[in-house]
Amino acid sequence: MLPTREEILRSVTFKTSRSGGKGGQNVNKVSSKVELIFDLSANEYLSDDEKTLLKFQLENRLDSEGLLHIVSQEDRSQLLNKEKTVAKLLELLKKSLHVQKKRKPTKIPKGVIEKRLKNKAYTSERKKNRSMPDF
Repeated sequence: MLPTREEILRSVTFKTSRSGGKGGQNVNKVSSKVELIFDLSANEYLSDDEKTLLKFQLENRLDSEGLLHIVSQEDRSQLLNKEKTVAKLLELLKKSLHVQKKRKPTKIPKGVIEKRLKNKAYTSERKKNRSMPDF
């Protein structure tokens, strides 16, 4: 089950710092870069199965302590960047907790097999007819 926005906001920590790149004086004065830190193991609203699934799905994004870091510095506003990091986390959790259905293997229809073989025979015959006849 996907956690609500309020539950996520209670369980994450935010770090702010000065954003890099263009922006002139604003970059030098305002701490608009936001880093969201999400601890998978310390959450009460995720079941053990969900935690193991998330650890497996997000193993490349977790640091050595099992923390997930999401950074946003796109906007000049700290509040907008904070909202974007929460939205990114929700989307990441939604994508990672989704389990794909197992594919049911199906047979190839007989008509399709016959059509393919007929097409092969036709192509073969056409290529044979291109050659010089033997006398």
